[in-house]
Amino acid sequence: MIFDSLLSWFSVDMGIDLGTCNTLVCVRGEGIVLNEPSVVAVKKNTNQVIRLHDGYAVGWVAKEMLGKTPGSITAIRPLKDGVISDFEITEAMLSYFIRKVQGKHTVVGPRVVIAVPSGITAVEKRAVLDSAERAGARRVYLVEEPMAAGIGANLPVVEATASMIVDIGGGTTEVAIISLADIAQCESVRVAGDDMDEAIINHMKKAYNLMVGEQTAERIKIEIGSACATGQEGDDKTMEVRGRDMISGLPRKTVITAQEIREALQEPIGAIIETVTRTLERTEPELAADLVDNGITLAGGGALLRGLDMMISRATGLDVRVADDPLTCVARGTATYLEHLEEWRSTMESDLDDG
Repeated sequence: MIFDSLLSWFSVDMGIDLGTCNTLVCVRGEGIVLNEPSVVAVKKNTNQVIRLHDGYAVGWVAKEMLGKTPGSITAIRPLKDGVISDFEITEAMLSYFIRKVQGKHTVVGPRVVIAVPSGITAVEKRAVLDSAERAGARRVYLVEEPMAAGIGANLPVVEATASMIVDIGGGTTEVAIISLADIAQCESVRVAGDDMDEAIINHMKKAYNLMVGEQTAERIKIEIGSACATGQEGDDKTMEVRGRDMISGLPRKTVITAQEIREALQEPIGAIIETVTRTLERTEPELAADLVDNGITLAGGGALLRGLDMMISRATGLDVRVADDPLTCVARGTATYLEHLEEWRSTMESDLDDG
């Protein structure tokens, strides 16, 4: 253990938020140093990562290729619902990100803290540990996303009071009540930002016979999407959308309204709110009493959807706030774990646990 600590002087130890949509990497003392899409471009039927003149087609470069690749290339998102769906591609992606952060000249592999959804299985955890090890990590530690998000959102997670975090990512929504540095009540549901995009894609098909891609759907969600009318000027915005006509097969554009997108998003939003209320119903009375004062904190990219905090507040009767910079909460939490590794080591799962 002492030897491992000494080696850390010669390695770039890092915390990783391995997300379905984006991967964020932070380095101890430096904060977030990398934020790229979890996308890899590969040669079809080979799983060989495409090599470009200035590196590999991973992250932003690969995301630009989504839906636009020729027949010989496939742009893949190797994580689905917050867990690894393609082991080999995840390993290649992690390896690329780790090398990019630590540079070419580091001799010792890094210690890595990775945030994972609270609801994943032992097999899925093993896949994350193996991928990180094979990607070049010296030691791998797993932390539960809600804990990392709570710490990153500066909630008093170590105190004897209830803190409630709702972390809405791309593939999963994590709802947790934390007290005394542990999760008292938690639920993980595989409904999140991707499902909102899917709801928009389905709406465009049904209402307009127009096929749009994932990136267009995400842009619609960001520009005019909302959970409810907020009483602000964005409530009646319109947006021009381009796609492929499902009948003629030709490119076409149409104009959509914020109101119809709001209605299209009700199903995934309803599932998230139901998970929040279900978690509250199962909470111990004393912890529930704390939440009357402490309220609920939203983190993750989904927290940025306009009006979502108002919807959750109406459904629960509690104060709801969006964390500062919600997209980076989990990554910032992993950085805190990294800085206090000796104190938190016993609360994390690691590659040493099999020993």
